[in-house]
Amino acid sequence: MQRTVLKSKIHRARVTNVSIDYEGSIEIDENLMDEANISTYEQVHVFNINNGHRFITYVIPGLRGDRVISINGAAARLAQINDRIIIVAYGIISEDQKIATPKVLVLDEKNQVINKKRI
Repeated sequence: MQRTVLKSKIHRARVTNVSIDYEGSIEIDENLMDEANISTYEQVHVFNINNGHRFITYVIPGLRGDRVISINGAAARLAQINDRIIIVAYGIISEDQKIATPKVLVLDEKNQVINKKRI
């Protein structure tokens, strides 16, 4: 048996852009991706704190240091600029494997890390 467990979380990110005319995905500043241990094209779940919408997509890297969080494609209809979101990545482990402590980044209104923690 396998378990799906929390691996990474970016909490309270602020949406900086929405682009409906893009094929899909969420664009995240590559520095934030590195700090949260999220890879390019990795599947993530996104929870919109402002409106309750939830969706699954994949990550593409944004410019380092740009603090971009862009919701693209069809999901752009589920968010607006300045919405606060939670971005979550999961990992799959075998039942007998020890659960690793996930990386959690808490962001401020400028998408700067204000707290790094392991929960």
